[in-house]
Amino acid sequence: MPAICTPQSHTKCDAQLTESNFQTRSRDKEEKQVDLSPVLISLKTSVISIIFTFFLGIWAARAVIALKSERAKAILDGVLTLPLVLPPTVAGFFLLYIFGVKRPIGKLLLAVFSYKIVFTWQATVLAAVVISFPLMYRSARGAFELVDENVLNAARTLGIPERKVFWKILMPMAMPGVLSGGVLAFARGLGEFGATAMIAGNIAGKTRTLPLAIYSEVAAGDMEGAGKYVIIIVAISLLIVAGMNVAAAGKKKFS
Repeated sequence: MPAICTPQSHTKCDAQLTESNFQTRSRDKEEKQVDLSPVLISLKTSVISIIFTFFLGIWAARAVIALKSERAKAILDGVLTLPLVLPPTVAGFFLLYIFGVKRPIGKLLLAVFSYKIVFTWQATVLAAVVISFPLMYRSARGAFELVDENVLNAARTLGIPERKVFWKILMPMAMPGVLSGGVLAFARGLGEFGATAMIAGNIAGKTRTLPLAIYSEVAAGDMEGAGKYVIIIVAISLLIVAGMNVAAAGKKKFS
C-alpha cells in the first residue's frame, strides 16, 4: 500500500514520486522499443526465397524458350506470369487451398513427414517464392531473348554441348538482365503481404514479416511504431535500388 503524504514528509514523498515517475518512463521506453523480429524474419525469408526463385526463374525461362510450339509457349508463359497480375490474396488463397491440412498435398505432408506448412515460417518463404517468381522468370526470359542467336548457333556448329552453350555463352551475355530480375524478385519477396497473411498468418516472432508488422501496428493505433518499421523497409529498399544502380553502372563501365 503506497505511503500517505503528510506535511511533515514532503521530502520523502517527493523522492518516492520521482522514483515512480522514473520507473514509469523507463517502462514506457522499454515498451516503445522496436521489435526487430519482423526485420530478421523478412530478411531471412527474402534471402532463402531468392535462392529458389533465382534458379527456378532461370530454368523456367530456358524451358519456355526451348519450346517449339508457339501455342504451348504462350499458354505456359501465361500460367507462369499469372501470380504477377493476380491479387496477392488470391494467390494466397490458392496456396492455402493446395497446402491446407485438409487438402491432398497438405494431408500427404502431414501423413508422411508429420509436417504442416501452413502458419509456419516456411510458409512465408513459399508465399515469397510464388509472388516474386514471375519477375525473375520474365526478366530472365527477356535477357535470354536479347542474346544474338547467331552467336549461340556458331557455338553449336563447333560441337559445343547445349548445356555448355547455355552456361558458358548465353548466361554470361544475359547476366545483367538476369541479375536485375534477381534484385527485383528479392525486393518483391521482402515486401510481400497478402499471400503471406493468407498461408502463414501474422504470428509475432514466427511469421510476422515487416509488411505484416506495419499492418499490425496501424491496426493497433500505434502510428509511431508503424512509422519505425516503414523507415526500416524504405531504407532496405533504397539500398537494394542503389546496389542495383551501382552494379549496372559498373557493368557498363567495364563492358
